[in-house]
Amino acid sequence: MTYLVIGLLVVFVWLLLACLRIVPQANQYVIEFLGKYRTTWDAGIHFLIPVLERVSKKISLKEQVLDGAPQPVITKDNVTMQIDTVVYYKVFDAKLNAYGVVNPKFALETLTATTLRNIVGGLDLDATLTSRESINAQMTQFLDEATDQWGIKVTRVELKNIIPPREIQSAMEKQMKAERDKREALLQAEAHKAAAITRAEGDKAAMILAAEGERDARIARAEGEAKAILLAKTAEADGLRALREADPTPAVLELKKYESLTVLADGVATKLVIPTDAVQMTTNAALFSEVTGLGDTTKPGKKPAPEKKADPCCEEDA
Repeated sequence: MTYLVIGLLVVFVWLLLACLRIVPQANQYVIEFLGKYRTTWDAGIHFLIPVLERVSKKISLKEQVLDGAPQPVITKDNVTMQIDTVVYYKVFDAKLNAYGVVNPKFALETLTATTLRNIVGGLDLDATLTSRESINAQMTQFLDEATDQWGIKVTRVELKNIIPPREIQSAMEKQMKAERDKREALLQAEAHKAAAITRAEGDKAAMILAAEGERDARIARAEGEAKAILLAKTAEADGLRALREADPTPAVLELKKYESLTVLADGVATKLVIPTDAVQMTTNAALFSEVTGLGDTTKPGKKPAPEKKADPCCEEDA
């Protein structure tokens, strides 16, 4: 009897542990009762009725990434390119996700490819290459609306790679090189222009400084000459004042006049107009020179040879 109780107790514990289910965080279990949906278990401890209930599907509520293979897409101008998309999504309803579609991931991948073809088919090559954000926004909005019945929330769609044909890539590289050469030429022209302007401004500043220096030099020379003239005139005035204060005699005054006349006559082809008083002064000076012998520069002439007297004695003998 004791062994029977122990056996029943062991079977009961085994059944209890077999029916015990622990749902991890950010997960949901879909439970069916006799093949029919019964409930959805959230995270925590749950008990499953043996034989009658079963876990139909285990679903993760975390955000997932769907990185599909590159898809061939034809643009509006008939250019075939390979575009690789990345879709970020998460499940918000486990029941819809379990019973809305057979394979939600494959369905989402297929829907992404068809949506991409529809959107890019209305754009040309240049618009496709420059409208990534617009394409991402359109695809996100369309996929989010289309997958609501599957219990899926599309949070973001990104164009991972856009690979145009080889000949288109070559043409784009040539165009890019031409644009770079154009920008380089413009930059060189701007640099040459700036250098020429700077050089002209430097020459202008140098000329202005040179003109200012020449002006200052002329002013300094003029001021020096004016001071020299002023000093000369001041000295002359002081000399005249000293002469006046000394009360010179008429003879001294006549001598000064003579010296002045000598200075005036010192030159080549000098012509003087002498007034009568000056003639009189010159006459007096000449008389003074003859008397004193001063200023006489005429060389004395040779004295005549004395005449020989006849000897009477000699004449008689003859």
